[in-house]
Amino acid sequence: MQRIHFTTADLARTRLQFTAGPEIEARLARELFTRGVSPLYARWQRQVYTRLRAKSDGRTASASTPADFWRAAVAPYWSRMLAHYEAECDARGRMVMAGGVEQLLAGLGRRAVWNGQVLELYDGPDSDVHLDGEGLVLSPSVFLAHRPARLFRADEERGQAVLVFSALPNAEQSALLWDDTSLPSQGLAALVGQTRAAALRELRASRTTTQLADRLGVSAPCASQHAAVLRESGLITTRRVRNTVLHSVTPLGMALLDGRTAASGHVLGPKPVPSSAGV
Repeated sequence: MQRIHFTTADLARTRLQFTAGPEIEARLARELFTRGVSPLYARWQRQVYTRLRAKSDGRTASASTPADFWRAAVAPYWSRMLAHYEAECDARGRMVMAGGVEQLLAGLGRRAVWNGQVLELYDGPDSDVHLDGEGLVLSPSVFLAHRPARLFRADEERGQAVLVFSALPNAEQSALLWDDTSLPSQGLAALVGQTRAAALRELRASRTTTQLADRLGVSAPCASQHAAVLRESGLITTRRVRNTVLHSVTPLGMALLDGRTAASGHVLGPKPVPSSAGV
């Protein structure tokens, strides 16, 4: 059993975020794909297998590269996943308004028990985790299907530890999530990196740096860095409206999203983006 210890400062700094980010989602998706899935995920699993098989000589998920697996298993569904997560966070946010963060922690599932100071995860490793006053980020995932929650320790991008909790779709939601779709630009993540590819998709609608960070599951400084690379490459523009900075996709960025640049022979803007950039 994993025990996450909270102080008063930790509770004050615990918050909801739409997603833990592309890297964690891809990791959870890979783990789910390689094990038995419920009927809610059978359609998704078949589609992912078909995409991976078409990519090469029928490689399995364990043999595919992280970028290939992201493009096959997560990217085609990203926008719909975020819509699902927004609804989930909205419902959980109402729980916080009604009963505080402690009610949110107490409602993660029957194998996640809140005892007033410690969150006990019965499916986690046998360990004690102290948050040291930094609090916790809670993010939903449709790919965490076999346990109520999973802790990812803090890293340079996130700043805080992230607790991903299960947000299983019901039958109607799964039909919408896994509606067959194709990814317009198969080379996008390979070109700019998974996180920047997700950022470019999110900026079809203008967003602030903070909004972009929330939707990518990264810190605001990290989102700003990704936006800077995309801007220098001519894929997005940034403008200031009073005290707010707004990022938007350029026509070149839209062409890349729609898969038109390779066919037309266009190249990226002033600075090429290394293929290893991003996560």
